[in-house]
Amino acid sequence: MNQRFLPLSLLLTFLSTGWVHAQESAEAAPATDPLEAAQSILDYLLEGGPFLMIPLAALSFIAVLLIIFYSFTIRQGAVVSDKFMNAADALIRKQDYLGLIAVCNRENECIARIVYKTLDFATKNPTASFDEVREVTEAEGTRQASLLNNRISYLNDISRVAPMVGLFGTVVGMIKAFESIGKSSGVQHMELAPGVAQALVTTAAGLVVSIPALIFYSIFRGRVQKLIAELEAAMTHIMALLAAQYKRANYRASSRREGGEAE
Repeated sequence: MNQRFLPLSLLLTFLSTGWVHAQESAEAAPATDPLEAAQSILDYLLEGGPFLMIPLAALSFIAVLLIIFYSFTIRQGAVVSDKFMNAADALIRKQDYLGLIAVCNRENECIARIVYKTLDFATKNPTASFDEVREVTEAEGTRQASLLNNRISYLNDISRVAPMVGLFGTVVGMIKAFESIGKSSGVQHMELAPGVAQALVTTAAGLVVSIPALIFYSIFRGRVQKLIAELEAAMTHIMALLAAQYKRANYRASSRREGGEAE
């Protein structure tokens, strides 16, 4: 055989042999029952102690519920929608503020709540300046942004609390393991290993709850920051329209006064 093809033939022989051994190992390995695997995992988790595993299970359940809830509520349609912005633009240009207030009462959006507070203050205080109206808008906008940020903070709290609960269980388990060794006579140090392993189950469970919660918190935090930026842009657009209407109204009022003085 040509020496140039000798390494290639050896490589093919090695790969084929490895493939045959892999197939034989896969056929010889017994099939694992999914129910038995799930039961073994459950038994392994229960070794951490029910008094600490139950709170961790409750935290994981709450985290899953929050993730599902935030997936449906933290979205653009719940903060700013094109439908509301088009309606607000048309009604403000018509100076139909009462109609826009009615639209705000029907919509459950952050921008609708801000516009409602703004127009409610403006209609109840007709002598208020535009700067005062803008202050009301900025205050309500800051409050809505804070509500969005505070809403997702619960996931961050779970990601912080779960490892602490797991660590507390580990410390308690290791204290008990050392106490049993201190009370026993002639006990080998290797007998400490099962107790320590059992104590570390709670720490592992706490990390299993904490890591996904922290990941989804980071995802929702980025989404909230994007929605807040869009909310600020929508507020700026609404306030620009209102400023134009205030200037027009002031111009008409000044023209009427000048006309009356001329007569």
